[in-house]
Amino acid sequence: MANHSLLEAIDALKSTRVRMTPQRHAILEFLYETKAHPTADEIYKALEGRFPNMSVATVYNNLRVFKEVGIVKELSYGDSSSRFDCVTSNHYHVICKNCGKIVDFHYPGLDEVETLAEHVTGFEIENHRMEIYGTCVTCKTAH
Repeated sequence: MANHSLLEAIDALKSTRVRMTPQRHAILEFLYETKAHPTADEIYKALEGRFPNMSVATVYNNLRVFKEVGIVKELSYGDSSSRFDCVTSNHYHVICKNCGKIVDFHYPGLDEVETLAEHVTGFEIENHRMEIYGTCVTCKTAH
């Protein structure tokens, strides 16, 4: 599955004439192999051994390109570093309050919430995001 999605992402980049560099490919591959919703720094640290000349700025620039093409979503949480998710289909996240782990949670879209919010507020609603907070299994067993 991840391999197929990775190939689709590469095709999407090529269709927008974005050149596929080894670093770009490695960043994409890392995103599609992990389920951890990594930060740019985590991606950089994971790949710096393979690409000693790659900078954190290179990772950020590539993530920005991926976001513009629509193959990555940026998840920002207040003051903390953004996390990146290559699952761009509608889904929700369950977040551990202790360690910050983020897990995808698939549930039928709550589109009626958007319709109601639009009706009640008069806003033109573009999208929504739902987060569920708790304690992950690892943190729960550690206590």
